[in-house]
Amino acid sequence: MKRSVMALTAAFVLGVAPLAHAADAARPARFGNLEGATAEVAKAKAAAWLKESGKSDAATMAQFDKIWAEDVSVLDRVVRTFELGDPAVAKLLADTRDRGTVAPTAIPDMLKNAKDGFFKANFALGYGRALTGRAIHDEAIESFKLTVPEAVVDPASYLFHRAVSEHALLEKTAAIKTIDRLLDDVGAAPERYRTVAALMALDMHTWSEKDLDSIARKMKRVEDRLDLSRGGPKTQKIQKEIVARLDEMIKELENKSKNNKGDPNGGS
Repeated sequence: MKRSVMALTAAFVLGVAPLAHAADAARPARFGNLEGATAEVAKAKAAAWLKESGKSDAATMAQFDKIWAEDVSVLDRVVRTFELGDPAVAKLLADTRDRGTVAPTAIPDMLKNAKDGFFKANFALGYGRALTGRAIHDEAIESFKLTVPEAVVDPASYLFHRAVSEHALLEKTAAIKTIDRLLDDVGAAPERYRTVAALMALDMHTWSEKDLDSIARKMKRVEDRLDLSRGGPKTQKIQKEIVARLDEMIKELENKSKNNKGDPNGGS
């Protein structure tokens, strides 16, 4: 794990210094500097997309101006523009956010086959973020893989939500890499993202494949999948891994007990 992550997590846990200041002091100079799009630049691109979609009538543009006057993130305004311009996008995102609907099991063709680069990149982020919010992490990762942080209006949001899904799926190497990018390359990542990312990194630093906690993590994955009505082969594979590891641990304990009985000093 990189020094940047360790320094940040240690500073948080020990309360030595605020996270942002500790990170700036402890880690080396950034290799890159991912900056989010300004509201002006994003608005211009969103307006161009809306026009290309054939939605440039006065009523639609009035709604567009109202969206861009709201005090919400640039990403939220971009996503709302997509919803304004395409009813199919609006329905898809509404269904995705609704916990009463069946969780999707595949990335929609309208996203995979999108031709407009601005739309595809930022819709992939918006859709992935919505999936992460419902703990639909497998499809969230697939959505994030359709773009890169350099192509979206909010690279901090991209890296944070991707790391959340990777962490939930126990993809330690991928999650650490994503968190490193968030902490090292995004100059103005929100403090809440940095804090949670640091905690995820610290959590993963304690992971071991040989302890009971590893079984608990896999059981949580099974629970999450069953909550999404996903009891198929993938869930069954994880369940078999849990049972196999429990069997190993039981045998290890039995062997240890036998060895202790054969020790005249009682294993002391």
